Amino acid sequence: MKSGLAKVLHAVGGKPMVLRAVESAEKIGAARLVVVVGHHAEAVTQAVRGRAETALQAQQLGTGHAVMQAADLLRGTSEIVVVTYADMPLLRPETLRQLVQAQQHNTAGCLAMLTVTLPNPRGFGRVMRAADGSVTAIVEESECTPEQRAIQELNAGVYAFKAAWLWDALTRIQPKSKGEYYLTDLIEIAVAEGQRVVGIEAEDADEVIGVNTRVHLAEAEAILRRRVNEQHMLNGVTLIDPAATYIEESVQIGADTIIYPNTHLRGETVIGTNCLIGANSVILDSRIGNHCHIEASVIERATLEDHVEIGPFGHLRAGAYLCEGVHMGNFGEVKNARLGRKTRMGHFSYIGDAEIGEDVNIGAGTITVNYDGVRKHKTVIGDHAFIGSDSMLVAPVVVASNARTAAGSVVTRDVPENHIAVGVPARMRALSAPEPDAPNT
Repeated sequence: MKSGLAKVLHAVGGKPMVLRAVESAEKIGAARLVVVVGHHAEAVTQAVRGRAETALQAQQLGTGHAVMQAADLLRGTSEIVVVTYADMPLLRPETLRQLVQAQQHNTAGCLAMLTVTLPNPRGFGRVMRAADGSVTAIVEESECTPEQRAIQELNAGVYAFKAAWLWDALTRIQPKSKGEYYLTDLIEIAVAEGQRVVGIEAEDADEVIGVNTRVHLAEAEAILRRRVNEQHMLNGVTLIDPAATYIEESVQIGADTIIYPNTHLRGETVIGTNCLIGANSVILDSRIGNHCHIEASVIERATLEDHVEIGPFGHLRAGAYLCEGVHMGNFGEVKNARLGRKTRMGHFSYIGDAEIGEDVNIGAGTITVNYDGVRKHKTVIGDHAFIGSDSMLVAPVVVASNARTAAGSVVTRDVPENHIAVGVPARMRALSAPEPDAPNT
C-alpha cells in the first residue's frame, strides 16, 4: 500500500477493512473472534478492541503459521473454525454462512472451502475436482500443467474447518523452502486421509477480491458503492447518476427521495421520503425528515424535521435542529441551535448556541455573537420576532416574542416584548412609540 497505515486499516465504504471482516463474522454468529496480527499489530489491535481478541504472529511465516497462532485461544471453543481475511472487504456474511452450512453437512469430511470462477486467474491456485464434485487438490499456478492452467475455478482461500481436525492437522504441515507454512497444504493432508473436501463457489466473484494496492482499494470501493446504490434504487430511491453518488452502507433513505450527483451520505444518516438532495451535498450522522430540500450544503450531526429547505451552500454543524417548515438561505450556518417552526433564516447569517422560536424572521447577515473569548453564551429569540439584516446579537441576550431589531443593530441587552432595538449599541423603544425626528444635517 506504500503507507504508514496498516493495510487492513484502510477504509472501504468509510469503514476499515479489518472491521468489515469482524462484522461479517459477528453476523454469522461466531462464538469467538480472533484477529491474527503482525505488521502494525498495536494499531490493528486497537481498532478491533472490544469486538475481537488478537493473536500475535511475530514472524510472518505463511497462512498456516498464522492460524497456528490462534490455536490457544480457539481450541475447544467450537466445532467449526472459519478462516477468512481482513483484506477481503467485499465478502458477504451470507457467503460465509453458506460455507459453514456446507461443512456442517459434510459428515464425511473435515473442511469446506470457498472457490471462485474467473477468466483471469490473477495467480490463484486452480481447484481440482473428482467425478463426484469433491475437491481433490489445489495446484499453484507455477506448478500447473497447460491443461490445469485452463481451469478457471480458483481457490479463494476462505475455509470452514472441523475444529478438532484443524488443530491436529496444522502440526503436520511441512515448511516450504523459505520456512513458510501454507494453509492450502491442508487440502492435500485431508484428501490423503480419505476426508471429503467440499468446494462452495461464490455467487459473486467480486466478493473475493483481495486488496493489496491503492488500485485494488479503489476497485473495492467502486464495487461496494454499486451494491449499496443498487439496493437503494430497488427500494424506491432515485439516483440521477449512481456512479457519482457516494452512500455508505449504514445510511437509510426513504422512497421517492431524489439524490443528485456528487452527493456524499455518510455514517448513521437517515433521510425520509420525498426529499430532494441537491448536487454536491455532504450529510454525516444526521436525521432528515420528509419532503426536505437540501441544495449543495454540508450537514453534520444535525436534525431536520419535515418540509425544511436549506441552501445552496448552507452549513449545519453539530447540534443544529431545524423544526418543520424552516427555510435557511444560502451561505447560512447553524451550530448547536434550534430553529422553531416556519422560521426563516436569511443568507450570510450565523446562528450558534441559540434557541429560536416559531415564525421568526432572521435577516441577512445576522450573527449571534456567542463567544467572549473564554465561554460560549446563549441567545434566545421568542416567537414571531423580527431580526433585521446585519444585526449582531451579543450573547447572553434575549429577544422576546414579537420584538424586533433594526438593521445594523448591535444588541447587548435583552429586548422586551413588542419593543425594537435600534443602533450601536442598541437602544430600546416600544414598537407603538412614534419615530424620532431625523436630525438636521
